[in-house]
Formats: sequence, structure tokens, C-alpha cells
Amino acid sequence: MSSSPTVTRRRVFDIPGYDPIHPRRYRELYRKESAAQAEISGYEIGLRPKTTKGSYGWHVEAEIEGARCNTDVEVLVWSDIVRDSMSSTIPATYLQLIWTASAYIFSGALFRLMRLRKGPVIAALYPVGMLLLQLALCTMVACGLGFVVFLGVSVVAPLLAPWVTIAAGLALIWVGLRWFRSKDGKLFAYYLMHDYSFSARTLGSNPEALEERMARFADAIAEALQGDSDEVLVVGHSSGAHLAVSILADLIRDGRVPSEGPVLSFLSLGQVVPMVSFLPRAQRLRADLAFLCQREELSWVDVTAPGDGCAFALCDPVSVTGVAPETGKRWPLVISAAFTQTLSPEKWKEMRWRFFRLHFQYLCAFDRPGDYDYFRITAGPKTLGARFDGRVPSKSRIETPVNRYRSVA
Repeated sequence: MSSSPTVTRRRVFDIPGYDPIHPRRYRELYRKESAAQAEISGYEIGLRPKTTKGSYGWHVEAEIEGARCNTDVEVLVWSDIVRDSMSSTIPATYLQLIWTASAYIFSGALFRLMRLRKGPVIAALYPVGMLLLQLALCTMVACGLGFVVFLGVSVVAPLLAPWVTIAAGLALIWVGLRWFRSKDGKLFAYYLMHDYSFSARTLGSNPEALEERMARFADAIAEALQGDSDEVLVVGHSSGAHLAVSILADLIRDGRVPSEGPVLSFLSLGQVVPMVSFLPRAQRLRADLAFLCQREELSWVDVTAPGDGCAFALCDPVSVTGVAPETGKRWPLVISAAFTQTLSPEKWKEMRWRFFRLHFQYLCAFDRPGDYDYFRITAGPKTLGARFDGRVPSKSRIETPVNRYRSVA
């Protein structure tokens, strides 16, 4: 593997989280936010049509830190799998609620997660509470109106009154639940329920369709590693982080990372690894974490922020999962994006309670940037390892193992 820290050509593979939206969203986000960051930080950056054969991406030309760099970004798309997993009826969603809650409670995963960060646990409990609240409110309204229906019908058809009342009550509950679901673009209860149930339904193992897609992702990255780029950078955001862990572990195990090829780098952002790695059938992920954390073939930097209530901020995903080797580990370097410092007080006040927006802040501009700058990393002239060479990990990182599944076989 090349040891040069200078990058003139880069390939970036972006693995999104559990997101059903078309990947054009990520291009427009990159276009808008890179322009904003360039204006703030005083560098030049621009997007062009993609030059690679991947399914979706764009080309970036930038002059940063006095050097020019060309980057091809490819989004590794699994939004269709996400959409298929979300195509459930209202009753099916409530069944998912029961199964997901049972999986986390009876496996003990929920209680171990509560020993880490409260924010993501509250985020996980939110859809359960919100969906139950919606059902309770609809039931209360149906009972009240049903009583009125009963009184009216019993006057003219007393024998039919109970049956008409029950039918009317069920219809009212159904109408109410459908109304709430139509508002889920603001409430996010169904979306989050589908998100957490995606891993819970298999107790942490990957569905076959996802494994097949991950193999295709690995092929795309392996092909880029045979090219003439200076760096191949894999970015995993949110749930995409644990997919990237397994993909990269597979590539290295299979001997598909050439020793004289581009530098291989891995940037995990806003990761939620413990939500999966703490589940009983997540043996693959736990084994991949234990394997990847020792490898010399790559550099791995994990960036989170305590202000992101949807991520396990500053939780070392290897250590808290309980799979760190006794002989020690190389990766990841756990650092903070420090939203309260890298966003101005005005910006932080504006965004503080916009939890989902904050979860995407890693991909956006900072008006008081520190050493984490997504666009310097993805379009600048240094490799990820060189950029953070000598950087000490966050002092407030959490490394205490809290997971009882020690086996990684």
C-alpha cells in the first residue's frame, strides 16, 4: 500500500444509513454544503458530472490547502432495500413494535445500551412510545364517540347497538391511525420503527438481500483499489458505518487490498454500531469489528458528537461491544465533531432540537470548523491517516465493555 500522504486523485464510496430517499439527496447536500464550507474556510470546490461507471455519483474538483485534488464520489445505494423493508401495513408496524421491543428487552441489549448514551436509547424508545400513544389516543376518541353511537342506535335498534358500536369504534381507530401515519413526515414514528426493526427482526444478522448488496459494494471498492487513485476512502454514515465495517473486513480477509495500491481509509460518522452489535445474532459484525480494529491495511477514524442524540457519541464501537483484543487494537481513532464548539452559538441554538438534522451535520458545513471538515477529508490533498496523524483520541470517549456476547466466532 502506498505510504504517500499526498492525494491528487481520490475515490470516495459513500454508504448511507437507513434512508429510503433517492441518492440525489446526497449529491445536492454535498453541492450546497461544500459551497458553504468553501466560502467560510477560504478554499475552492466544485461539482461536475461523474466520471466513473458506478450507479450514482459525482466528480469533485477542489483547491484546498494550496493543492488541487480530483475526487470521484460514488453513493453505494441500498435505499431500495430500505424501501422494501418499510412497505408494511399499520397492523404490521405494530407487530414490528412488539417484536423489536421484545428482541431488545429479552436479549438484555436494551439495558446494556442504556449504560452507554441516553440519547440514542431515547431515540430508540421514541417510536415505541409515539406509536402506543397514537393507538391510545385513537382508542380514547373511538370509545367516546362510540358511546354516542351506542346511545343513538339503541333507541331505534337496541339489538344491533353493540355491534354497530364496535364496528364504528374500530373504524374510528383505523381512520385515526391512518391520519397519524399521514403525518409521519413530521413525527418519524413509523420511519424509526422500521429502522430499528430492520436489525431486530433478524436479531442482528444481515438479511440475505443486504448481504448480496454488500458483496457488490465490496466488488466496487476492490475494483477501485486496483486503479490509479492515491486514496480510496469509504464513508459510512449512521447505519452505513456497520455495513462498512463488514465490507472492509471481507475485503481484507479475501486478500483484495493490494499492498502497492491506493491508500485505504475508513471514515465512520454518527455511528450506531451498538444498536446492532449488542443483539444476540450479530456474530458477523462482532467478528468483523474484532478483525478490523487490528489491521494495518487501512486507517479508521470514527467521528461523532455528543450533540447528536441519534448516535452513540464517542463510544468506541469495538471496545463497548466487548471484542477489543487483549493484545490491544489500532483502530478506530475516536474523535468528536464537537458541535457546541464548531457551530456558532446562533447556529447551535437554531439546530439544537432538530435531532435528525444534527444527525446529518457530519456531512454539512461548520461555521466555526475545527480539525474535522468533511470536505477537506473527501476533497482535500491529504489522506485520512495523514490528516489525523498524531491526533489524540477524545479524552471523553467511552471504552468500557458493556456487551456480554464475547464470542466473535
